Amino acid sequence: MQFEHLIAINDPGNPLIMPLSRQQVWAGLLHRVENPLPFLPGLEACAILERHADHLVRELDFGAARIRDRVTQAEAHWVRFDIEPGEQYAGGSLTITIEEPEAGHLFLRFAYVTGFAAAAGSEERAYVEYIKSAYQQSDIDCVRIIRTLAAGDNQQ
Repeated sequence: MQFEHLIAINDPGNPLIMPLSRQQVWAGLLHRVENPLPFLPGLEACAILERHADHLVRELDFGAARIRDRVTQAEAHWVRFDIEPGEQYAGGSLTITIEEPEAGHLFLRFAYVTGFAAAAGSEERAYVEYIKSAYQQSDIDCVRIIRTLAAGDNQQ
Protein backbone atom coordinates (compact mmCIF):
# COMPACT_ATOMS: atom_id res chain seq x y z
CA MET A 1 0.00 0.00 0.00
CA GLN A 2 1.17 3.48 -0.85
CA PHE A 3 -0.56 6.50 0.66
CA GLU A 4 0.35 10.15 0.93
CA HIS A 5 -1.33 13.37 1.91
CA LEU A 6 -0.56 16.99 2.79
CA ILE A 7 -1.36 18.91 5.94
CA ALA A 8 -1.20 22.70 5.81
CA ILE A 9 0.88 24.17 8.61
CA ASN A 10 0.40 27.85 7.76
CA ASP A 11 -2.63 29.49 6.22
CA PRO A 12 -1.91 33.20 5.71
CA GLY A 13 -5.63 33.72 5.06
CA ASN A 14 -6.63 32.39 8.48
CA PRO A 15 -5.53 34.59 11.40
CA LEU A 16 -6.70 31.96 13.91
CA ILE A 17 -3.90 29.58 12.95
CA MET A 18 -0.59 30.48 14.57
CA PRO A 19 2.01 30.49 11.79
CA LEU A 20 5.07 28.35 12.37
CA SER A 21 8.52 28.78 10.90
CA ARG A 22 10.25 26.01 8.99
CA GLN A 23 12.67 25.74 11.94
CA GLN A 24 9.82 25.27 14.44
CA VAL A 25 8.33 22.50 12.30
CA TRP A 26 11.74 20.88 11.94
CA ALA A 27 12.32 21.06 15.71
CA GLY A 28 8.98 19.27 16.19
CA LEU A 29 9.96 16.54 13.74
CA LEU A 30 13.28 16.07 15.54
CA HIS A 31 11.35 15.77 18.79
CA ARG A 32 9.35 12.95 17.17
CA VAL A 33 12.62 11.21 16.31
CA GLU A 34 14.22 11.58 19.75
CA ASN A 35 11.09 11.19 21.92
CA PRO A 36 8.25 9.56 19.95
CA LEU A 37 6.10 8.76 23.02
CA PRO A 38 3.75 11.77 22.64
CA PHE A 39 3.38 11.05 18.92
CA LEU A 40 2.62 7.31 18.97
CA PRO A 41 -0.36 6.17 21.07
CA GLY A 42 0.35 2.90 22.83
CA LEU A 43 4.11 3.38 22.76
CA GLU A 44 5.52 2.50 26.18
CA ALA A 45 9.20 3.17 25.58
CA CYS A 46 11.75 4.02 22.93
CA ALA A 47 15.43 3.14 23.04
CA ILE A 48 17.98 4.53 20.62
CA LEU A 49 20.19 1.52 19.85
CA GLU A 50 22.62 3.12 17.40
CA ARG A 51 23.45 6.70 16.53
CA HIS A 52 25.46 7.45 13.38
CA ALA A 53 26.18 10.62 11.43
CA ASP A 54 23.58 9.78 8.79
CA HIS A 55 20.97 7.73 10.70
CA LEU A 56 19.89 6.21 13.97
CA VAL A 57 18.29 2.89 14.89
CA ARG A 58 15.53 2.74 17.50
CA GLU A 59 13.53 0.07 19.26
CA LEU A 60 9.92 1.01 19.89
CA ASP A 61 8.23 -0.90 22.72
CA PHE A 62 4.47 -1.16 22.32
CA GLY A 63 4.14 -3.74 25.12
CA ALA A 64 3.01 -6.73 23.07
CA ALA A 65 5.23 -5.75 20.13
CA ARG A 66 8.74 -4.43 19.74
CA ILE A 67 9.52 -2.71 16.49
CA ARG A 68 12.92 -1.60 15.20
CA ASP A 69 13.22 1.28 12.82
CA ARG A 70 15.97 3.22 11.10
CA VAL A 71 15.60 7.00 10.94
CA THR A 72 17.33 9.11 8.31
CA GLN A 73 16.94 12.81 7.62
CA ALA A 74 17.92 15.79 5.52
CA GLU A 75 18.11 18.74 7.88
CA ALA A 76 15.08 21.04 7.74
CA HIS A 77 13.71 19.13 4.70
CA TRP A 78 12.60 15.58 5.51
CA VAL A 79 12.74 12.70 7.96
CA ARG A 80 12.21 9.04 7.02
CA PHE A 81 11.30 6.14 9.28
CA ASP A 82 12.05 2.68 7.82
CA ILE A 83 10.41 -0.07 9.86
CA GLU A 84 12.09 -3.45 9.85
CA PRO A 85 9.66 -6.28 9.08
CA GLY A 86 8.86 -8.65 11.92
CA GLU A 87 6.91 -11.85 12.48
CA GLN A 88 3.73 -9.99 13.43
CA TYR A 89 3.97 -6.97 11.14
CA ALA A 90 5.08 -5.93 7.71
CA GLY A 91 7.90 -3.51 7.26
CA GLY A 92 7.37 -0.19 5.61
CA SER A 93 8.34 3.43 5.61
CA LEU A 94 7.03 6.87 6.45
CA THR A 95 8.65 9.96 4.96
CA ILE A 96 7.62 13.35 6.30
CA THR A 97 8.68 16.22 4.04
CA ILE A 98 8.48 19.95 4.76
CA GLU A 99 7.18 21.71 1.66
CA GLU A 100 7.14 25.46 1.11
CA PRO A 101 5.75 26.23 -2.37
CA GLU A 102 5.91 29.95 -1.57
CA ALA A 103 7.12 32.04 1.35
CA GLY A 104 4.93 31.61 4.42
CA HIS A 105 3.03 28.62 3.01
CA LEU A 106 4.30 25.55 4.87
CA PHE A 107 2.98 22.02 4.45
CA LEU A 108 3.94 18.60 5.71
CA ARG A 109 3.70 15.74 3.22
CA PHE A 110 3.27 12.32 4.83
CA ALA A 111 4.13 9.44 2.47
CA TYR A 112 3.60 5.84 3.56
CA VAL A 113 4.80 2.68 1.81
CA THR A 114 3.91 -0.71 3.32
CA GLY A 115 3.58 -4.29 2.20
CA PHE A 116 0.05 -4.31 3.61
CA ALA A 117 -2.64 -5.40 1.10
CA ALA A 118 -0.08 -5.74 -1.66
CA ALA A 119 -1.75 -8.73 -3.26
CA ALA A 120 -4.79 -8.13 -5.45
CA GLY A 121 -7.82 -9.83 -3.92
CA SER A 122 -6.18 -9.95 -0.50
CA GLU A 123 -8.53 -9.97 2.49
CA GLU A 124 -6.42 -7.11 3.86
CA ARG A 125 -7.69 -4.83 1.07
CA ALA A 126 -10.95 -4.39 2.98
CA TYR A 127 -9.01 -2.57 5.69
CA VAL A 128 -7.03 -0.22 3.46
CA GLU A 129 -9.39 2.77 3.75
CA TYR A 130 -9.57 2.32 7.51
CA ILE A 131 -5.78 2.26 7.73
CA LYS A 132 -5.45 5.35 5.54
CA SER A 133 -7.92 7.17 7.78
CA ALA A 134 -5.99 6.12 10.89
CA TYR A 135 -2.71 7.31 9.35
CA GLN A 136 -4.27 10.65 8.47
CA GLN A 137 -5.65 11.13 11.98
CA SER A 138 -2.26 10.23 13.46
CA ASP A 139 -0.61 12.83 11.22
CA ILE A 140 -3.13 15.50 12.25
CA ASP A 141 -2.26 14.67 15.86
CA CYS A 142 1.45 14.94 14.97
CA VAL A 143 0.92 18.49 13.69
CA ARG A 144 -1.09 19.35 16.81
CA ILE A 145 1.80 18.16 19.01
CA ILE A 146 4.32 20.13 16.93
CA ARG A 147 2.15 23.23 17.41
CA THR A 148 1.99 22.60 21.17
CA LEU A 149 5.78 22.24 21.33
CA ALA A 150 6.26 25.45 19.32
CA ALA A 151 3.84 27.36 21.56
CA GLY A 152 5.80 26.19 24.62
CA ASP A 153 9.06 27.38 23.05
CA ASN A 154 7.50 30.79 22.33
CA GLN A 155 6.57 31.22 26.00
CA GLN A 156 10.13 30.68 27.19
